[in-house]
Amino acid sequence: MGKVLVIGGGAAGMFAAIAAAKSGQKVELYEKNERLGKKLYITGKGRCNLTNACDGETFFENVCRNRKFLYRAFYGYSNQDVMDFFEAHGCPVKTERGQRVFPASDRSADVIDALRRALKEYSVQVHLNAQVKTLLLEKPAREETAPQADFGASQKAGGGRGQTKAKITGVRLADGKALEADTVIVATGGLSYPSTGSTGDGYRFAAECGHTVTELSPSLVPLNVREPFVKKLQGLSLRNVRLSVLDGEKCLHQGFGEMMFTHFGVTGPLVLTASAAAAEALRQKELRLLIDLKPALSAEQLDARLLREFEQNKNKQIKNVIGTLFPAKLTPVMIELSKIPEEKKINEITRAQRESLVYLIKHLQLTATGQRGYNEAVITRGGVSVKEIDPSTMESKLVKGLHFAGEVLDLDAMTGGFNLQIAWSTGYAAGGKL
Repeated sequence: MGKVLVIGGGAAGMFAAIAAAKSGQKVELYEKNERLGKKLYITGKGRCNLTNACDGETFFENVCRNRKFLYRAFYGYSNQDVMDFFEAHGCPVKTERGQRVFPASDRSADVIDALRRALKEYSVQVHLNAQVKTLLLEKPAREETAPQADFGASQKAGGGRGQTKAKITGVRLADGKALEADTVIVATGGLSYPSTGSTGDGYRFAAECGHTVTELSPSLVPLNVREPFVKKLQGLSLRNVRLSVLDGEKCLHQGFGEMMFTHFGVTGPLVLTASAAAAEALRQKELRLLIDLKPALSAEQLDARLLREFEQNKNKQIKNVIGTLFPAKLTPVMIELSKIPEEKKINEITRAQRESLVYLIKHLQLTATGQRGYNEAVITRGGVSVKEIDPSTMESKLVKGLHFAGEVLDLDAMTGGFNLQIAWSTGYAAGGKL
């Protein structure tokens, strides 16, 4: 029986601890917060979208970076395995639109309670309010690697030819206490939602061991928009709309679903997914966002519908007619953008004005000026380079006995439960094969 220390009591950390203990290891979990799963509590607006029930091919289509690296981990512990685990530990699940899986109770607390029960069942010793400051290593006698790295510094995995790898020996806590271990699993999360304790500790640990940490940025994050009229729409949700992200005339991403206006721009599932798809371009330039408010209708069908509305309301003012097409808050903005005087009667509107209105409904344009920060990001893009990690066990190729799991790795995916599945699968791989 080996001694395993897990750093981080989030999704990946708890799952790694459970998997390691289940395989016969003596496991201790160290969490710097006052409770486990602090970020899990707020995911999915407090409902916790814990995985996605799609097939494997669809899952990998929704992984943004390093999907091939995930093959072994995902098929070693799949989305079905995750659902079975929670069902078996007192948290029934349900599947909703888009194959998104939630606890049947709609309470993220039930997900965490199930994990707590499993930790207790397998005798994992949990330490709260316990912060790990550094990793303890036994370095090889002849060291040829570069000195300790900062985030993102380039290090060649494996060091010089024939060199013996460094070995993990334990950790040192913030209070100075040193703890010995045969294996250390780093599952400290990323930089998103720093109020939950995600402050980048794992990136520092990795860099100090010589690992490459790729460029970090917020992902699945709301977008800032230039147009002043969005403030008038603050709080308005749009459902069943199509959003396209354009760089000039090139379409970078297109999606269908729900979005919401805020005082600074736009957010919601549709926007968060778009932010991940267009992240690289948006860091370099402004992009156009086109909203099709009536994607179920072609331009011709929409024009025919307008004609019918106009024919039935010839003597009414336009502001009192097109309200049937939009939510109340959106109607005055659409009239303003159409440049048709709101007092103008329907029988005075020209064909050109009507066609212009049809175009506006199908192409409501916004200018995305950039992303919001880590405080509003669902996940972090970038992390410990997977080129330096064994895909079967999540063990470092540089340091024997050091494993990584979850968001700290350079892995990220779209919304819909895919990122939590990455946490479960990599956590299980890190702890279950010791």
